[in-house]
Amino acid sequence: MKGIQVSAYVKAPGELKVTELADPKPAADEYLIEVHAAATNFFDILQIQGKYQHQPPFPWVSGAEFAGVVLATPSGSKNPKFPVGSKVFGATQGSYATKCVAKEVSMLPVPKGWSFNQASGLFVTAPTSYGALVLRAGVKAGDYVLVHAAAGGVGLAAVQVAKAYGATVIATAGTARKLEVAKSFGADHVVDYRDENWPQIVKKLTPKGRGVDIVYDPVGMVDKSTKCIAWNGRILIVGFAAGTIEKVAMNKVLLKNISLVGIHWGMYEKMETESVPKVWEGIMKLIAEGKFRGTEFTDKEFVGLESIPDALKALGSRETWGKVVVKIPQEGQNKL
Repeated sequence: MKGIQVSAYVKAPGELKVTELADPKPAADEYLIEVHAAATNFFDILQIQGKYQHQPPFPWVSGAEFAGVVLATPSGSKNPKFPVGSKVFGATQGSYATKCVAKEVSMLPVPKGWSFNQASGLFVTAPTSYGALVLRAGVKAGDYVLVHAAAGGVGLAAVQVAKAYGATVIATAGTARKLEVAKSFGADHVVDYRDENWPQIVKKLTPKGRGVDIVYDPVGMVDKSTKCIAWNGRILIVGFAAGTIEKVAMNKVLLKNISLVGIHWGMYEKMETESVPKVWEGIMKLIAEGKFRGTEFTDKEFVGLESIPDALKALGSRETWGKVVVKIPQEGQNKL
């Protein structure tokens, strides 16, 4: 197979190279997958630089999210959930290749009518946003929800989940194009957070200026968000895309009776297993009802493993929106 193998940490995605590699050998509980699309994540960039919390021993193939076709079922399973030929998506180490291996718990069937490209970007972002808003913040009809970095992968998922539950969504982003994208995915109001007065602007968009009920924050804007949150509001701490881990004065939390709520979706499989199928059930229901669509970045197309360094570079420079996905033609196919 062809893949992007890392034998030493690199400084930037431009140093990654596509090479000919031996096909991966599935363990007794693993499927062999033909990869048709791979979605990029910020943690992929951190991992190739040696800065991520999960660093496999060298050499390893990079990439995590994928969509593709089952080539072989687990040798240790008499009743595999996905027969040979099934279209699946999921996450595993090594998706930046023409083949990868994955465990059954890390895979789901591609939703009806969805392309591989659309499905490949679903496994990490959709449950993070659904889990945060539905399980952790209890979003309901009539709520006002502020979504920061609303044009990002988790942001666009959050906009759609909040709208599906009957909330009014106020979306923030830092460029005109990203604000336009957030609006096209259902945001009721959009606010440019390059304007230093954005908390006041947000507050004015709520009934009687009471503030928002829920803040969805994958950036690290908790402190400023306390200025536009309502009494009893919940601030969801999803990530720190701004690059620094914030410190917040706790008197603000007390005075407004607010809750700071974390979401670490990656740990649910270990700590709260029973919630995982419920979250996916909820997401698949929204998809079936037409309330949740793929968030694939479509302003530019990335085709072939050779285009992964460019896709990661585009993702890292914050010039993209949604999920940046790379289409992976199978060996022997051309790139059309």
